[in-house]
Amino acid sequence: MAFPNPSTVSIGLKKAAHVGIAVSDLDRSVAFYQALLGAEPVVRDESMHGAGFAQSQGLPTTKLRYATFNLDNLGIDLIQFQEPVGDAAQVAANRPGSMHLCFHVDDVRAVYDRMSEAGFDFLGQPYTFASGEVEPPAAVGTEVAYFNDPDGTNLEIIAPKGGFARSE
Repeated sequence: MAFPNPSTVSIGLKKAAHVGIAVSDLDRSVAFYQALLGAEPVVRDESMHGAGFAQSQGLPTTKLRYATFNLDNLGIDLIQFQEPVGDAAQVAANRPGSMHLCFHVDDVRAVYDRMSEAGFDFLGQPYTFASGEVEPPAAVGTEVAYFNDPDGTNLEIIAPKGGFARSE
């Protein structure tokens, strides 16, 4: 697959609208994200289908159910494909094509403890980047913790510093 040369093309996309996450069981995933986000979906158990939509997805046919959560700065669409049903992805942090969704928090340890008490399973303990482990050096002190949703989508909480912090 050929890609445009960035020295000659700059599309200039600047703002994300939403992230779509394919799920195997919409109801289970809605319950998980409701607990995680502390919010109800803005739409729930809606549907999409049709030949034109399928073609836009590169699929022969498409029928799906979806729900949408709105964060302050991003939408999360949970999508259950009913036709065609896909195989589960083999996702992991180091697998090309895998993605993760990161949530900004002020205190990783406090959120980690609260989530753990509520039954969320983490991949490991929270971690704070030390000097010599991350560039730029201003990012030292950034704290992270990782977990998965019911279908294995990689999720992260972060209290960013320096180069990991975003200006609002």
